[in-house]
Amino acid sequence: MTETIANINSVLNGFIWGVPAMVCIIGVGIWLSVRTNFIQIREFAHAIKVTIGRMFHKDEAEEGSVTPFQAVCTALAGTIGTGNIAGVAGAIAIGGPGAVFWMWCSALLGMCTKFSEVTLAVHFREKNSEGDWVGGPMYYIKNGLGKNWHFLAYIYAVLGVLTVFGTGNATQVNTITAAIDSALINFGAAEDVSGLGTVNLIIGIIIAILIGLVLIGGLKRIGSVTEKLIPFMALLYIVLSLGVIVLNIKAVPGVFADIVRGAFTPSGVTGGVVGSMFLSMKKGVSRGIFSNEAGLGTGSIAHAASDTRDPVQQGFFGVFEVFMDTIVVCTMTALVILTSGVNINYGQAAGAELTISGFTSTYGGWITILTAVAMCCFAFSTILGWGLYGTRCLEFLLGSKANRPFMVVYSLVAIIGATADLGLMWDIADTCNGFMVIPNLIALFLLSGTVVKLVKDYQKKHHGL
Repeated sequence: MTETIANINSVLNGFIWGVPAMVCIIGVGIWLSVRTNFIQIREFAHAIKVTIGRMFHKDEAEEGSVTPFQAVCTALAGTIGTGNIAGVAGAIAIGGPGAVFWMWCSALLGMCTKFSEVTLAVHFREKNSEGDWVGGPMYYIKNGLGKNWHFLAYIYAVLGVLTVFGTGNATQVNTITAAIDSALINFGAAEDVSGLGTVNLIIGIIIAILIGLVLIGGLKRIGSVTEKLIPFMALLYIVLSLGVIVLNIKAVPGVFADIVRGAFTPSGVTGGVVGSMFLSMKKGVSRGIFSNEAGLGTGSIAHAASDTRDPVQQGFFGVFEVFMDTIVVCTMTALVILTSGVNINYGQAAGAELTISGFTSTYGGWITILTAVAMCCFAFSTILGWGLYGTRCLEFLLGSKANRPFMVVYSLVAIIGATADLGLMWDIADTCNGFMVIPNLIALFLLSGTVVKLVKDYQKKHHGL
């Protein structure tokens, strides 16, 4: 029975995270880009000015909301995760250096998709019974489309609840324990993973307590934690990465040449192991989508809580979010791997260990401490971001009375994630995660006219156009 379920899930997962899904996500990205006259390029400088400028505003957010900076940090908490470290390594190993080029291309379109999601989320949001701003795909479907489409909102919310425990929690906790276990083994505190069961249990309990303390503290506490954690972990990772790049600066021109050449003729870079341009494109595009979640709609749930009064202005934070996540952080990971000269077994699966080897080959074994810290921060921030998403999805279905029980259960899942191998359950969660794309893309396509109108109104107000 279990094998049958696993086989069915594998087929569904291959479909939803395969070529059809990517074509749809890219297609909607192109559609939105054309309809907004490529706002992500045309207004990129303005977007950076707006977002960077608002980051230094220390005004307190209104009751029931967070500051725009806290909103983008919470959204980045959900997107900047272990996938930025492990996922990019996997994409390069299977698709060659050219996968990075296609990752950039998907990010370019993803900027407009995420911009549209955030703009719609703020425009169609509403206040819940506790006085908090709530929004996201389920709300812009409910409030932006006719009653005949409302079923999509409920489908999205159900899928959101089903996926958060695996995608957003257990797998992330497992990454934290793996990083700590690796550091302990490297420094001789333990011989192997088999002797660290009790340590992992303690780690799981500590993480569960921390998650509970943050989530039960409500929206403002989540925002307060993420606005401190995200800049710290991003800066730490970027500084460590830049160090590797600077120390291997002579390799940088050749790496960029390999990225561009490998995008179209991967066999020439990988020694013939990766011979398909399509494979390189598939791995790069999928990595970009997985990383920045443009098309998934989850990040807009966090942005909807912002105290901004202008949907388009918050939409520019969506542009910044994709840029930071994919163009900056994912590119840093790629350059660490490719400039360090570590051996890449093209055609074979790879994960975080490949990225870590890029750091250790440059700095030495001591760097595993800092990489462990970085990975723990990445993973914990993802847990908080997805905790908010799950709360809002369940609240949409059952009302705010379900929030606290959900937070307690969500926190306790961390203990399971630290100590158990739950394989199939998390594969199913990943599939549910993918299916969330469908109702969101339909809504984005149907509401593209609303995005265009809001953009025109913003331009008249701020640019006199």
